Amino acid sequence: MTTSEVPIEADWDRAPNLLDGAQTLVLTAEQCDLAYWLSAVAQGTLRGRSKLGHATVTPDYMREPGPLRDALILELGHRSLSETRAVRVLSHYVIGAPAVPELEFFTTQVVDEARHAMIFRNHLVELGVPAEGLLEFITEQGADYTERILNPIAEFATSIVRDENDFIGAVAVFTIVIEGVLAPAAELSERKWVLLDPAAAEIARGASIDEIRHLSVGSSIVREHLERNPDYRPRLVELVKRGRRLWDELPVEEVVLHREELFQEGIQAHREVLRDYEVFPGRKLLETTPKERYDLAEQWTDDMAAVRLPFMGIPEAVEILRTQQS
Repeated sequence: MTTSEVPIEADWDRAPNLLDGAQTLVLTAEQCDLAYWLSAVAQGTLRGRSKLGHATVTPDYMREPGPLRDALILELGHRSLSETRAVRVLSHYVIGAPAVPELEFFTTQVVDEARHAMIFRNHLVELGVPAEGLLEFITEQGADYTERILNPIAEFATSIVRDENDFIGAVAVFTIVIEGVLAPAAELSERKWVLLDPAAAEIARGASIDEIRHLSVGSSIVREHLERNPDYRPRLVELVKRGRRLWDELPVEEVVLHREELFQEGIQAHREVLRDYEVFPGRKLLETTPKERYDLAEQWTDDMAAVRLPFMGIPEAVEILRTQQS
């Protein structure tokens, strides 16, 4: 497959960043079927990056003990655990899919999430974590994260499709509450590591290209269902409320700020490299604080919700999901 044949949204060099793509791109399950994935993703996005998720080199200093390496190891370990858990949750979506287009799309998303987990694990090895016992290392390091954050999220999403037999509701929860809230943090990750560890930034970039597709198709599935079944809206709004209440109970800020504080300490040794780098226009990375970066990701969450929720047909849910209180 030539570059010109790869759709823009799946092309490594031409795809938009996650924030822009998730807010503007419209894709459906019918478009993103198995044939699309095999050509656009497997032969397009992943060309030359299928195993490691990147085609560049990790700097030697990223293998040296210290807070910068610790921050990335924590981030990759947590993200690997999250993606592995997503595979298990989304397997129920494949089972519950009402028709072939949805079945094929969620089959490809299961593969996407499993690949993400793999490339996050593989980069840990590139950072000097021993390959032998790697899974045990990730599990032990992320035990508290799994217990306090992943388990409640996974149980919520799984119960809707498996126990409540509500496929559309489950798609909405995964798209709006889970991926919709976590995606901006992935965008921030790419921006944070682009000069410090270009390989980590490429890994984040590749995962974000996939997440754009997941968010876009999930949004279209919900939108199409509401157009056919407008009476479903109250149920959907109630699910968003339940998801919001769940997020309010989770110690996400505590976990993320711990990683950001390690990152803040670690970047001080690389001030020359980062001297002029702006993490977003007008704001140098070196001048930001852990809390400012966390708040920035939350603001991006709100910006995405302000576009995606009206597109789905539930503009009233924007205020429910809002993370930044005015």
